[in-house]
Amino acid sequence: MSPLTDAEAVKLFPSLQYLILIREADWIFLPVDDPGDPNAVLDGARVWPAGWRDCIRVRDESDALGLRIRVITGQPSEIVWERSGTLADVVLKLLELPEPGTRLAPTLVVGKAQKLWTP
Repeated sequence: MSPLTDAEAVKLFPSLQYLILIREADWIFLPVDDPGDPNAVLDGARVWPAGWRDCIRVRDESDALGLRIRVITGQPSEIVWERSGTLADVVLKLLELPEPGTRLAPTLVVGKAQKLWTP
């Protein structure tokens, strides 16, 4: 059996269109350890210059978390933007974020995280 095309996968699971959107915007994803595990999550990130990362964690199509963080070696990662909600909402908001370093990009630290996955 050959792998599904993106169009075939979206036909079967419409919410996959949002993961395809961010994949096409140079996001990378970690493999899911056990796809049969009901508690499995999908983690992805977009790596920007100067230590910036956009991150997503997806539990299912109704439970996703998006972050923009700044990674500073030897210090907790700084969270400058956070959004939770449906996969569609979080992906669309992540794609609306201005590039780090541009005038309207978020920079105010709203939290710190010791153990965020970053590529």
